[in-house]
Amino acid sequence: MLTQPNNRKTLESIVPRVTTTRPRKPIPPKAIESYMVLVREFPLSSIESDEHLEAAQQVMDQLLVKEILNRGEETYLNALSDLVKVYEDEHHSIPPASDADMLRHLMESKGVTAAQLSNDTAIAKSSLSEILAGKKPFSRPILRKLSEYFGVEVSVLTANW
Repeated sequence: MLTQPNNRKTLESIVPRVTTTRPRKPIPPKAIESYMVLVREFPLSSIESDEHLEAAQQVMDQLLVKEILNRGEETYLNALSDLVKVYEDEHHSIPPASDADMLRHLMESKGVTAAQLSNDTAIAKSSLSEILAGKKPFSRPILRKLSEYFGVEVSVLTANW
């Protein structure tokens, strides 16, 4: 660990640690060649511009249309996706949807009206109207009912908490 004598700053406090949710497994020897072919065609490096982003997305699209990816292709796609995410989060961040927008989307996806949702969930029509008008946020009891009704995790609905 790097320590400076006066400030006592560590390398970890200066450079944020990169974490991933994907377990790191070694690439089998058979898949290394396909991985290296992709790296030679489009090297894995930090995305530096929107043009670079567009090129990375084209490579990702080419891989995503394949029905089956081998382990090397899958590993490469995961790494490139991580690089794209970092760039997009920094340069093209999208704010979370409002509670009203989220509820409207879920209702449209399921094809239900506010009246039907109210009947099915026992959420007051007035509460649904206020949420849809953007005047009221989700409450905990409403979150639980909506999560169960629409079959989504509560965390999907709590982006604004």
